[in-house]
Amino acid sequence: MSDIKGETALQVITRLSRVLGSDPSLVLHGGGNTSIKGFTTDVTGAEVETVWVKGSGWNLATIEPEGFAPLRRKRVLELLKCASLTDAQMVNEVRQASLDATAPIASIEALLHAFIPARVVLHSHADAIVALTNQLENGPNVSNVLGRKVLVLPYVMPGFKLARQIASCNEVATGEVDAIVLSNHGLFTFSDDPDEALVRHQSIVASASAAMGNPTWGDPGPGIERAGDPLDIARFRRELSAIAGDPMIVRQSESARATQYAGRPNVRSLTTRGTATAEHVIHTKRVPLIGRDVAAFAAEYRRYVEENRHRVGEVVPIDEAPRVILDQEWGMLTAGRSATAAEVARDIALHTMDIVDAADGLAEYASFSEAESFDVEYWSLEQAKIRSGSSRPAFTGEVAIVTGAASGIGRASAAALIDQGAAVVGIDQNPHVASAFTSDSWRGVTGDAADGAFLAQAAELAVREFGGVDVLVIAAGIFPESAAIVDMDDAHWEKTVAVNTTAVARALRAVHPYLALAPRGGRVVLVSSKNVPAPGPGAAAYSATKAAAAQLARVAALEWATDGIRVNQVEPDAVFDTGIWTPQLLAERAAHYGLSVEEYKSRNLLNVEVTSDKVADAIVALCSSTFSATTGAHLSVDGGNARVI
Repeated sequence: MSDIKGETALQVITRLSRVLGSDPSLVLHGGGNTSIKGFTTDVTGAEVETVWVKGSGWNLATIEPEGFAPLRRKRVLELLKCASLTDAQMVNEVRQASLDATAPIASIEALLHAFIPARVVLHSHADAIVALTNQLENGPNVSNVLGRKVLVLPYVMPGFKLARQIASCNEVATGEVDAIVLSNHGLFTFSDDPDEALVRHQSIVASASAAMGNPTWGDPGPGIERAGDPLDIARFRRELSAIAGDPMIVRQSESARATQYAGRPNVRSLTTRGTATAEHVIHTKRVPLIGRDVAAFAAEYRRYVEENRHRVGEVVPIDEAPRVILDQEWGMLTAGRSATAAEVARDIALHTMDIVDAADGLAEYASFSEAESFDVEYWSLEQAKIRSGSSRPAFTGEVAIVTGAASGIGRASAAALIDQGAAVVGIDQNPHVASAFTSDSWRGVTGDAADGAFLAQAAELAVREFGGVDVLVIAAGIFPESAAIVDMDDAHWEKTVAVNTTAVARALRAVHPYLALAPRGGRVVLVSSKNVPAPGPGAAAYSATKAAAAQLARVAALEWATDGIRVNQVEPDAVFDTGIWTPQLLAERAAHYGLSVEEYKSRNLLNVEVTSDKVADAIVALCSSTFSATTGAHLSVDGGNARVI
């Protein structure tokens, strides 16, 4: 692999890519691509000219060297001799040109990267470039703004056609230009000097931005208090999910900029002119929903599909639900099948607002026609993803609240739900709950699970961050010091009642209105205890309060069935990786039974260790469709206990 000033080619392109990707005014969420050329030696000892191209699925901001696909440049260039290639054919041929079968699939623009003679090629979707070129014919002359060394081309859909078009441009092959602007799309810069390619890229973008008065791109403005009744938002999510055919995450933005934009009297005319770049339609649909009439949006989307489906042959329809919602009271909401998808839609929408304003400030914003947008939204490669029928995790688009989420069974339940596609709001007194998981699907809040006002705030947070509540897991609990009834301390008793019983009642009360609006029906799982059916001496406070909580859950199952809410319980025993079990308590309980600590840990019929993860698996199963006809159940997760059986 060729070195450049002490760096390998992959180290160089990784460094440049991260610089490019760290600026959201240049690259958003997986957009843009980069490449570098050099030589490698294959297994036969032959020297192979190689072009390393950013792999699909990698973000430039965080890309690692393994995120680049090493391609045989000679083989890739041969593909440009073909008169035509479908996208599927091109992707297949590029995959076969890879020197590493385990490498990611190269960017759709791999042929273009291979053709450009310069060693380094950098491509972004810079806001300033897009705004400058998204103009009606009376807009500025882009070449005059950016200079003669920049080749300006009309939009061509990325892939084989674009690569062929650029391959036909002598200016690129002869080095007369060092940059290409693809109108309504973005910027390519290239040079044999890697850092020069980056500086040139930044300089061209700066010139475009200066021509529009140097606006601030994508700035959300100050955070504001989000308005509107959360119950109304939860109802809206249920309606939107029904249109989508699956539960959806709906996030209410805190952006002052978005709220101001949504309140403009001409917001409808501003936003019906199409996306800033063609690829954005995949994440945001062509236009946002203005207001709250999801049914009307769906009807209009069906009309759009029916009028254009002839353009692409057989079509697998995409759901009709909006992805961006602009409402005078709510501001901006964004929707997606995951929290990340909703965040991507949010960021694209914010940048689009600035691009539209900047373009209108120069002349008049213009984008793609409905037909052109349809071609991208129903692009063959995107349709292939839908046709593949790849299954989504079971809780995709759903939202859970988990109490006691900083440790033990609560944390394990939150992890399992996130792993299964859910967005989760975790509650715990431990401030570490905020950073328990680094995921777009996680919000950890610190507070007292027995505080009714705090629980109401946590439920509202779940609605404003993710759209509603589908699942409630009540895992917070304490096990006080062992004491006979005659020796019980009042303070210990009252604290145990507050955490183990009162907190359960208040959590049920706070979350019920949202569970009743869950698209697939609400689900509650209470982490109960073996001590409910089989209490032990010295554990009166724990056993009594857990039994009371179990009764609350049983009553909830009776009362809430007509709301479509299922309420079940797990009854674990001897789960020693939870916050309840301190070494001292474990030693005390073992001594009480005349056992060693190790013997006490395995005192069940199956002789298996019962962990938080095993209990979490049972909780997630109870919340799944497997138990869709089950409510009021008590599931033992204890390795088998003779007293319970």
